Amino acid sequence: MSGVYESPKHRINTSMLSQYINRPVCFIGRLEKVHPSGKTLTLTDGEGKTASVELNDPLDEELSGIVEVIGMVSNKGTIMAVSHTQYREDKASFDMELYNESLKVLHDFPQYYPFEVSLSG
Repeated sequence: MSGVYESPKHRINTSMLSQYINRPVCFIGRLEKVHPSGKTLTLTDGEGKTASVELNDPLDEELSGIVEVIGMVSNKGTIMAVSHTQYREDKASFDMELYNESLKVLHDFPQYYPFEVSLSG
């Protein structure tokens, strides 16, 4: 899964998971719960739908609030994370609903917001 970093990552929400199976993605959601093992997270997107995220290693830090996950979508629709980042919410809150609206624009107009760059020469 190290190839996740080298390839473009589509920004998605929960309803788009099935369209990106075995593809690298970037998912942002509000942390709802952490499994006691520390290896599984449940995140809620801007539509209020939940996504399951599996980590390679158990968490070694406490997470809360908004979390960005980069990984691959499994056949079961779970995001197999290679990295995660917690967003700071002390200065300005992250508007999940507005972010979700921006995702819709990105996916509705791919000609203006390409995820992949083609090299022509």
